[in-house]
Amino acid sequence: MTYLTTLTKYLTLSSGENIFYREAGLNTSPTILLLHGYPSSSHQYRNLIPILSPHYHVIAPDLPSFGFTSVPDNYTYTFENIASTIDTFLTELPQPPTKYSIYVFDYGAPTGFRIALKYPEKIQAIISQNGNAYVDGLGAFWDPVKTLWESNNSASARDALRPFLELDGTKSQYLGGTPDPSAIAPESYSLDQYLLDRPGNKEIQLDIFYDYRTNVEQYPSWQKWMRDSQVPLLAVWGKNDPIFVYPGAEAFKKDLPSSEVHLLDGSHFLVESHAAEIGALMIGFLKRRGI
Repeated sequence: MTYLTTLTKYLTLSSGENIFYREAGLNTSPTILLLHGYPSSSHQYRNLIPILSPHYHVIAPDLPSFGFTSVPDNYTYTFENIASTIDTFLTELPQPPTKYSIYVFDYGAPTGFRIALKYPEKIQAIISQNGNAYVDGLGAFWDPVKTLWESNNSASARDALRPFLELDGTKSQYLGGTPDPSAIAPESYSLDQYLLDRPGNKEIQLDIFYDYRTNVEQYPSWQKWMRDSQVPLLAVWGKNDPIFVYPGAEAFKKDLPSSEVHLLDGSHFLVESHAAEIGALMIGFLKRRGI
């Protein structure tokens, strides 16, 4: 494989999921796993992958219920199952990586941290781009989601969140807090909304919102692992993000004093507006650590 082309592929797992993923770079280079968030897909890394691939082997899968990944009808959408699916995906790749760095964003964080706790020996470094692991990072955006948790997934609390699943809600994640909206390509939120609008998908997304409470419950375990392992960590955060606010980036310092934290003038989907800056910070950070 050459790094000049980002390849798009499918891998059908032994557990039945059909994973769509993007891959670039030489298999002999260190691997970076890019994990996306809500409501996006590996498409969000279309500008970052070409920056990284001359130096690294890059893999970016679409998580279940997102992008072009498909799963069996009886699939249960929880973060535990999503992480298990990506674990199986990594194991069943034609050339499975034995070690890798993880780039975690939004939903990619609970997916990546679950994998890290299962295979700590495989994780070379973490790059967190608005990928939260502390209650410090939960902005006011989460208040209606917390109501969903407290209501035990009631119909009224689910209904209160439905407007967020429509186009205005999707666009707000990309444009809210972004200093220059013209830096955000409209195909980003348009593709996301097209895929969100698939029959039955919005109920799935509400189920995942409800299950997010299990991530908050796991924060202490993730923090203990970071504290014990002192894993190299780079936090590159859109400081204007109303969803995962910037104190969540600064909180990594509590457990990882040697972590690097960079607050950039962007928002939640920082990779849409600052791919070049993120790529340069990542490459410098990883090279300094011999990766």
